[in-house]
Amino acid sequence: MGQLSFAAKITHVPSMYLSELDGPHKGCRQAAIDGHHEISRRCRALGVDTIIVFDTHWLVNSGYHINNAKHFKGVYTSNELPHFIKNMPYEYDGNPELGEMIAQECVSHEVNARAHPDTTLALEYGTLVPMRYMNEDRHFKVISISAMCQVHDLGDSGRLGTALRSVIERDYEGNVAILASGSLSHRFAQNGVSEHYLHKVWSPMLEHMDREVVRMWEQGEWQEFIAMLPEYADKCHGEGFMHDTAMLLGALGWDDYRKKVEVITPYFGSSGTGQINAVFPV
Repeated sequence: MGQLSFAAKITHVPSMYLSELDGPHKGCRQAAIDGHHEISRRCRALGVDTIIVFDTHWLVNSGYHINNAKHFKGVYTSNELPHFIKNMPYEYDGNPELGEMIAQECVSHEVNARAHPDTTLALEYGTLVPMRYMNEDRHFKVISISAMCQVHDLGDSGRLGTALRSVIERDYEGNVAILASGSLSHRFAQNGVSEHYLHKVWSPMLEHMDREVVRMWEQGEWQEFIAMLPEYADKCHGEGFMHDTAMLLGALGWDDYRKKVEVITPYFGSSGTGQINAVFPV
């Protein structure tokens, strides 16, 4: 019998990588990087062997997809922000057996999912950025699940999370962490003024809504949050339409979840978007 040992909603802003480099922005995202280091420390203390990332940078237009290759290695440059992340090397090990188990369990829950073990699919930076700070020594195996879901229902994403936890606890022999990798509001700063928003949220309304959501999470107001999630995801430009968050909550019990979130990197603005590192107690 396996265990879901750790869960979190995390940032993956590319300025974290920029923060490492010499120049005017060196150190600008140290708090977010420190939050990833803390998540890694906690996962190691819990005996986690595999991290599953719900990646809001993996866009899909049909079904749910699981990148469960045996091994990942390459040099990554972001096609979205090539001036932020360029020539970033990576190498991690996968867990194809667990990925296949998850896909089969999703199908049994009437969620259309496919696992891809023999693939040239590369990892997206919603996975690569956190793994850079959490898994530099390849301590954890990595599975990435598509979470920029263009034509999907949030309820189906919740059922994917439910299926994932079910198969881990019933059939897997090991400890797993899940990470919802995406922002809160995700309205990027307008072209031409983006440099003025490196540490800001695009509008006061979006920041207010994000901070209210964080307050709800900290108070454990899950029934209220899930009721407003579709409208929040739409009107506040939730990254990946918040499918990563729906997957996370599905694994934790959906609106039966009662725990209070622990914020480890306080809410911050980045290029117009709202970001956080927050632990969701299992």
